[in-house]
Amino acid sequence: MTNDARWMARALALARRGEGFTRPNPPVGAVVVRRGRVLGEGWHRRAGLPHAEVEALAACGGRAAGATLYVTLEPCSTHGRTPPCTDLLVRSGLRRVVAGCTDPDPRHAGRAFRLLRKAGLDVTVGVRGDECLRLIEPFAARLQRGRPFVTLKLALTLDGRIADRTRASRWITGPASRARVQALRRRADAILVGAGTVCADDPRLHCRLRGAPSAWRVVLDGRGRTPAHARILTDPCADTTLLVTSPRCPAAVRRRWAANGSRVWVLPAAGGARVNVGTLLRRLAGEGILHVLCEGGGEVAGQLLRAGLVDELVLFYAPALLGDAPARPAVAGVDFLLRRMPRFRIVEVTRVGDDVLVCARPVQAANGGRSRRA
Repeated sequence: MTNDARWMARALALARRGEGFTRPNPPVGAVVVRRGRVLGEGWHRRAGLPHAEVEALAACGGRAAGATLYVTLEPCSTHGRTPPCTDLLVRSGLRRVVAGCTDPDPRHAGRAFRLLRKAGLDVTVGVRGDECLRLIEPFAARLQRGRPFVTLKLALTLDGRIADRTRASRWITGPASRARVQALRRRADAILVGAGTVCADDPRLHCRLRGAPSAWRVVLDGRGRTPAHARILTDPCADTTLLVTSPRCPAAVRRRWAANGSRVWVLPAAGGARVNVGTLLRRLAGEGILHVLCEGGGEVAGQLLRAGLVDELVLFYAPALLGDAPARPAVAGVDFLLRRMPRFRIVEVTRVGDDVLVCARPVQAANGGRSRRA
């Protein structure tokens, strides 16, 4: 491993501390190094707070002259909520800047690098570039496609079932898989489920990891099935809950949902009382949501897959079988023909306790999203 790759790996680790906290900005990490010694490091903690480069240079205490800055994303070069980082980088006396990836916004792409080179700094771009691009995929999805990045997570048996005929699903997978799901939740800005999941499991949809951010808890419920006593509507975090319904949901039900501070959106239906998931995702993007983690059930999974809105599949397979219907399938409400079924490429297969984790990406999505910071 080269020294550049080593220090960029550290910047990536710092950036990941900000996942789930920085919306509507992407997570970014930075390290200042001179002669193999770290002088300062930082990460973007929240929108409106100093960027990673600013934190790292502040930690140097004025000793950055002649050093190298490693940063996961091209520094900002325009005024937003904070001044441009390029001005500070030039004033600090840095000798070199190493960036993981370029700002994809055509209005700003490469501008910071040109300014820094013009000021006499040596600039290197693309170190651990694929990892840096993956880190900011959620922001890139919002920037480039006008919607959040969508991860579809399912816990299922070897024969593709997510619940038995009584809708019982706790627990198909083991404790190691459930712990891994908490790490997924920590990265997400919103956790999406259908009304069937709420009625069957009464989940809280919280991340139990210490210090985790508060994600939105989003329920698709076109007909108003979610009971007013559900935990997501009555717990102390009810104000993070969003019920998304259609005009077919009675107004009295919507009022009961909102009684403890939960939000209610009435969106156009996509046939019957089914909420249009594409419209929902675009509206979530407008609220600054970058990453949606969908945790089921099968009908919501089917809606997202039918609309081509899944960017990442995360499947936890338990070594168990439930058999034929009426056990619940992982994907419901769709009937793809073989020649038109969505195809994915497997990017990871990992043993998790007694279970197997399979991660996959859509075959057509060869796009490595890029980002810019506001």
